[in-house]
Amino acid sequence: MAPNPFILAADDPTALLALLESNPSLAKEQDEHGYSLVHAAASYNHLDLLRRLINDFSVPVDLRDEDGETALFVVESVDAAKVLVEELKLDPKITNDEGQTAREKIESEEEWPAVAAYLAGLEGGNATAAGTGTTAGEQTNGQVPTSSTTLPGGIQIRMGTMEEAEAEGLEPDPEFKRRIEELAARDDFQTPEGQAELRRLVEEAVLGQGGVVSEERNVRPRQD
Repeated sequence: MAPNPFILAADDPTALLALLESNPSLAKEQDEHGYSLVHAAASYNHLDLLRRLINDFSVPVDLRDEDGETALFVVESVDAAKVLVEELKLDPKITNDEGQTAREKIESEEEWPAVAAYLAGLEGGNATAAGTGTTAGEQTNGQVPTSSTTLPGGIQIRMGTMEEAEAEGLEPDPEFKRRIEELAARDDFQTPEGQAELRRLVEEAVLGQGGVVSEERNVRPRQD
């Protein structure tokens, strides 16, 4: 029986590359749901395989599945997101069939906050600034309305209104972004201790901007 390239993409990228060398046409294959080897390589954080698929086998980096989602929608690490966006030039503003960007989809699922923070940082003032919950450009009578975002553990961060002059040019703080990325790269990031430190970082950033942090449990059931 011929090896399944999608299983190899998850479990044995070296074997997959050997298979692709002998049969390059497999590189662009998609399963019945549109899932591709690019999606698999990004999801399983096989970054060398991801680079080879795009650069050596000419697979379109913006290949989409049946939901209109690129590989950026399935990444679970900041490193994979960086390779897709910064090295392979995948547009992070691409939306799925529901009109969501990868950042919006990842934020809604509440699973990979560091990835969402990185993508928000790329959007600058036009998106939720990495973890602050304030959206620039959404103004009413010269003010930015109160907004919120949910962090691990159900913590809600709420930001009050700001004068238009304060809202204009809102950019994610480079030091905050750096600290978030360093934390995401740690082995203990997904542990309770790592997630608690993430909350502390975001709370520190919000309180430094005059925000109010309140603990509110998110009772919406998780959707897999």
